[in-house]
Amino acid sequence: MTRKLNIVMLGATGAVGTEVVSTFITMPELASLTLLGRREVEGISHDGLHQYKADIFDSASYIMHLQGHDTAICTLGVGEPSKVSREDFVRIDKLAVLDFATACRTAGVRHFQLLGSIGSDANSRSFFLRTKGELEEGLKALAFERLSIFQPSMILTPENRYGLTQALTLWGWPKLNFLLTGSRTKYRGIKIATLGRAIALNTRAGKSGVETLRWDDFQALAN
Repeated sequence: MTRKLNIVMLGATGAVGTEVVSTFITMPELASLTLLGRREVEGISHDGLHQYKADIFDSASYIMHLQGHDTAICTLGVGEPSKVSREDFVRIDKLAVLDFATACRTAGVRHFQLLGSIGSDANSRSFFLRTKGELEEGLKALAFERLSIFQPSMILTPENRYGLTQALTLWGWPKLNFLLTGSRTKYRGIKIATLGRAIALNTRAGKSGVETLRWDDFQALAN
């Protein structure tokens, strides 16, 4: 018998989150999908879809919607970290995520999936990577039955969202793939549709423990 999926998500309106949702609503085993955020995702429908507006900085605004879910997914994050203060980056990318995860753990969620970053390390000299690493350590401390940490390198969107720098990156990064082989494969750019599909389909596996997923894993899951 196919295991039914009851999913709750934070960050579904973002570029990756939207792709995750698009995959979920095509999956026959999806029983319910609860989306939490500051605004609703438009243009989607499913018999099990529920959307609630929530304050991402106040778990009391959404904790009542967490019961009954077996998996939680967080794709929340600052699109352009260089455009916000360090304080705001930590508040959004670390503290809000940990609050969500803690509330999920309290509500009995067994499986938590995080959209993280390649190179995350709590001891990194990079503020960005150190913050991401601290987040991952905090999630591990919550002791979910299963914790899935997705660590993409450059996320390749179909369109330029952030100006000239991203335009150059979207053009040039895929051309480096021939150099990124072996242990360097994890640094390859990943198409946003592939990453979103991988995150959604990973919920099917009945695993336990902590898993870190990178480029090769995304490809295997999506295919």
